Amino acid sequence: MAPTDDTAQITSEAATPAGTAPPAQPPAGAEQGRGAGMPRWLPRAMVLALALVACFQLGSWAFHQLTGLLINILIAFFLALAVEPAVSWMAARGLRRGLATAIVFLGVIIASAGFITMMGSMLAGQIVDMVEDFPDYLDKVIRWINQTFDTDLSRVEVQDSLVHSDWLRKYVQNSASGVLDVSAQVLGGLFQLLTILLFSFYFAADGPRLRRALCSVLPPAKQAEVLRAWEIAVNKTGGYLYSRGLMALISGIAHYILLQILEVPYAPALAVWVGLVSQFIPTIGTYLAGALPMLIAFTVDPWYAVWVLGFVVIYQQFENYVLQPKLTAKSVDIHPAVAFGSVVAGTALLGAVGALIAIPAVATLQAFLGAYVKRYDVTDDPRVHGHRRRGDTPLLTRLRRALTPPGREG
Repeated sequence: MAPTDDTAQITSEAATPAGTAPPAQPPAGAEQGRGAGMPRWLPRAMVLALALVACFQLGSWAFHQLTGLLINILIAFFLALAVEPAVSWMAARGLRRGLATAIVFLGVIIASAGFITMMGSMLAGQIVDMVEDFPDYLDKVIRWINQTFDTDLSRVEVQDSLVHSDWLRKYVQNSASGVLDVSAQVLGGLFQLLTILLFSFYFAADGPRLRRALCSVLPPAKQAEVLRAWEIAVNKTGGYLYSRGLMALISGIAHYILLQILEVPYAPALAVWVGLVSQFIPTIGTYLAGALPMLIAFTVDPWYAVWVLGFVVIYQQFENYVLQPKLTAKSVDIHPAVAFGSVVAGTALLGAVGALIAIPAVATLQAFLGAYVKRYDVTDDPRVHGHRRRGDTPLLTRLRRALTPPGREG
């Protein structure tokens, strides 16, 4: 027989010793409350989430602090890719790779130092000429002011007012205080240049070792892809540099001949300036390169500046449509619109550095991805070349026929 409630109560009372209170029964919802408490995994999940946030903040801070170093390493890597063909050529002929890299970099440093020396001498000469001719310029300005505004100024009065003016004294004080800032910037720039040269030297000298170390952690199939990408990057970057160097040489010679004919001073330095700036500064390099010789030619004769401007424009067209396609067809074969877009994107991402490395980087990416794009033969259709097929009715004729009432056609 099943026990009833009264029987269960009597049994529990009998099981309790005499003189002791029966044990308190837990509340009905206690077990449910204990089961509905905080899960065991929640504290660990919160700690893990906080750790991830802390790691992200630390990584973001470290990346922000190391941005300058990473950009320098990127520049050094592309510079090493650019000199890789010359270094490999010397190494293939028995020269040690480290010595070959040192010879190439020594040549680059000597060429850069020569260019800076030439431009510095030209700038110093122009400054000296301006200082020597300043009294004559001042006399002409004072004479024009006296004739135009009926005044009686003299050069001595103007010089005294300038020397004893407050703004000149403040300008000299600010310039003196800014010398330290300029010196710090110069030292910082030299340190960055040294960093780039050291990294690029190591990348170029230890290129095979670096490739072996990279391939040692990859499966054989991935190793072939990495080596192919590396080879494409070397070919495109080196080809871009050498083709630009050749075009800079041709441009410099052409502009040197013009400046010599016009008897413009500092013709060699100006020719080197035009050649390098017009080729290695994308998009706006041509305008920057042509502005300086135009300015110097204007000091000789204003018409000479017009001649220089016309020659720069004509030579630019010759270079764009005749010279550049032949020299860069195999090295950097990208569309001009793609090149311009890559320069804009590189400038937005990395500034001037991005503008310099954008074209070889895009050319490398295009050549690498081109192997994975399946291409087909194009049908021999006139519309591919922008022509209509025979028998096609022009759109205006069809519209005219559609709008003409029946019976009036013809």
